[in-house]
Formats: sequence, C-alpha cells, structure tokens
Amino acid sequence: IGGTKTRLAIFNVEGFTLDTMIESTYSSRDYFSLDEIVVSFIADHTIDCSHACFGIAGPIKAGRSQTTNLPWLVDAEHLRDRLGFEEVFLLNDLEANAWGLSALKATDFFMLNPGSADARGNAAIISAGTGLGEAGLYWDGSHYHPFASEGGHSDFSPQSELEFELYKFLAHRFGHVSWERLLSGPGLVNIYEFLLKYRNIAPPESLLKEMQGYDPAAVISNAGLVNRYPICAETLDIFIHLYGVEAGNHALKIMATGGVFIGGGIAPKILEKLKNSAFINAFRAKGRMKPLLADIPVKVILNDRTALYGPALYMAQRIPNPI
Repeated sequence: IGGTKTRLAIFNVEGFTLDTMIESTYSSRDYFSLDEIVVSFIADHTIDCSHACFGIAGPIKAGRSQTTNLPWLVDAEHLRDRLGFEEVFLLNDLEANAWGLSALKATDFFMLNPGSADARGNAAIISAGTGLGEAGLYWDGSHYHPFASEGGHSDFSPQSELEFELYKFLAHRFGHVSWERLLSGPGLVNIYEFLLKYRNIAPPESLLKEMQGYDPAAVISNAGLVNRYPICAETLDIFIHLYGVEAGNHALKIMATGGVFIGGGIAPKILEKLKNSAFINAFRAKGRMKPLLADIPVKVILNDRTALYGPALYMAQRIPNPI
C-alpha cells in the first residue's frame, strides 16, 4: 500500500513459493481509504477470504497506521470487522519487503558489491520510491527476522559546501530535513529545484515541456541517465551519491554484515548509473569503518513484486492454510 499505487493479490503459498491466483493494481490517490479499495477488489473477483495482510507505507502502532504520503488512517480491527475476516495483519511496507526477500531467486538481484565470501549476520533493506523506506533483518544464527524502521525520516546530514546549501534550501521549504526529502521521487525533484537556484539557471524549455503531464522525477532521471541536460545529470549524480551515503549509514546502525538490499521503484530504473563507482564509494566512505562496509554484499532488488510477496509469506507463517 504505497503513496502512488496499491497492489492487492491472492496467493497460494507453498513454503517460500507463491502462486499468484488474482492480482489488481489501483491508484492510491483515487480512493479515500484502503477499505474502499479492498471492498472493490473483493467485489470484482468474488473472493471468499478469512485472513488478510497488508504492507503499509508508514509506521504501524497497535495495528493502526497513519500513512505518511496519503491521508489515510488504516486500522486492522476496523478492516477485519468491515470485511468480515477472522484476522487482518498490518506490516510496515519495508518490513513487508524484507519478508518478501525469501521468495526471490538469484536472477531477481543485481550485485553492486560482492563483499566478503563468508558474509554473515544482520541484513538491511533501503528503498527509495514515493518515499524512503528502511528496515532490517535480525540474524539469530539460523533464520532472519524482519523488523520495521522509520529511518528514512531521520535527519539529513550534509557533508560538503553544496550539501550545506542544499540543506538550507530544504530547511527553508520544509523545516525538518529528513533523508526522505532527498531520497525519493519528490526528493529527486527537490534536488533539481535546488540546483536551478544554486546555479542561477533557468530550466530548459524543452525539459519543461517534457514534464507537462508526466512525472517530473521520471523525466529528470531519464534525462540524467543519458546526460541530455547537465542540470539533470548533476541532479542524478547527487541523488546517487546521497543514496550510497544513507545506505552505508543504515548498514552501520544495524551492523548489516549479512548484506544490504536496495529496493524501491527507482533503483532498477537507474541501474546503469548505480553500477558505476559513485554509489559504492559513498556507501563505503565511513572513515575507520571503511573495511567493514567493503565486506558487506550490496544487491539491487530487480523484482518489483517483493513487497507483495512479503505479506503473503508473513501470513502463511502465522495462519496454517490461510486461503
């Protein structure tokens, strides 16, 4: 359940293998609540369900979530009662992503940093999309246990003169400057708008025309990938550097020696740029901890269904034969 789209599915689960029975995608902002979407989904497919689990882009407290990038309050008990289900579970969307990792194959990843051959321990996942999500996976010696985090809303820390100016620009606009204000689709646009002011240049007319009726972040990143406009190339370079910085921060904070996974909708689209050294150099640049970071495997998740798999796997563990 994201700020841009909501994807619902019914799966048949056998171990870590999922067979998709039904799936539909909805534009989140076209609806007043998740209830509306789920009721429509059930009606459209004449589904007879007893249990459901949803990955929500926002913090979960006591079975409730005030979504970060949507004006929705999602309440598991309310959903359960309205839908007539026996039980409804809510997961943070990045916790859902973490659960979904076990359903993926080797071909669902692109390796950015191979790390140590015997890498073991906790793992981390960070995902830039409509917002910035972060989560962890605690390693108990034999199994991983995903857990949620709201680290994307922690304070952005500038490290250069340009980044200090970027911070001031965003502080004037938003007050609190979190990493999400930079590492997300809207964040990419924030960096672009800052550079226009900082460089004292006007946006190219042809670029403005491209943005009409399209997602500005996608237009900027696509132009940056092929160096069509210098302002877009610089925007994307800053975004990638900062993405590496915060991925390294996240890895250090939970001692993610078992690996870091880069999820979300943006990373696969800019993979050609992520492959160069800028991201990994920024990831490793942690002073005395550089050797530790160099030993951590870093992989980009290529399968955009990971967050959809996660709730199904979570529910399958909680409820025997849930469908």
